[in-house]
Amino acid sequence: MTQPLLLASASPRRRELLERVGLAIEVHPADVDERAQDGEAPEAYVARIARAKAIAVARHSDLWVLAADTTVTLDGAILGKADTPEEATKMLRWLSGRTHCVLTAFALIGERDGRTCVREGLVSTEVAMVDLDAATLADYVASGEWRGKAGAYAIQGIGAALVIAVRGSVTNVVGLPLAEVIAALREVGAPLPRLVAGIPA
Repeated sequence: MTQPLLLASASPRRRELLERVGLAIEVHPADVDERAQDGEAPEAYVARIARAKAIAVARHSDLWVLAADTTVTLDGAILGKADTPEEATKMLRWLSGRTHCVLTAFALIGERDGRTCVREGLVSTEVAMVDLDAATLADYVASGEWRGKAGAYAIQGIGAALVIAVRGSVTNVVGLPLAEVIAALREVGAPLPRLVAGIPA
């Protein structure tokens, strides 16, 4: 029986992406402090959090562990998850009519030839958002979809109507750069997807 990949994330979107391509997943969310440090660059921030999540879960298991962290960045600032409708409105107003960057760092930890193997990656995608008028902005915020989403929108949902162009990995914007993660799994000898066992759209 194929060993499962441990996903150190409670994100239903990451789980769905991995299961869609036929990967056997066990979800083991990591309990780490996800606050950014003063002056921390967005790239360093997501890499640090992904690594911390992977280490936290890997120390309790001998299976391969995958962790990831995603953030939205604009003008060097980190846009995490909005806590209130007012904060979501502020974020979306800032993104409106501009091109921002979605960053996802991932970390893989497991045993290979009797030694601990670590593989990390960082993927960046540019996303251009439409110029949001006040009515559209209020309508989207009222939908509530922004809750729990970096940058206060979900490209895989209603938020697709807010995006005019994507340059780079689309799944990265959803929360996990699938092609890059699968390539890393193959390189380190971790569990691989079985597309025939995947979930067709």
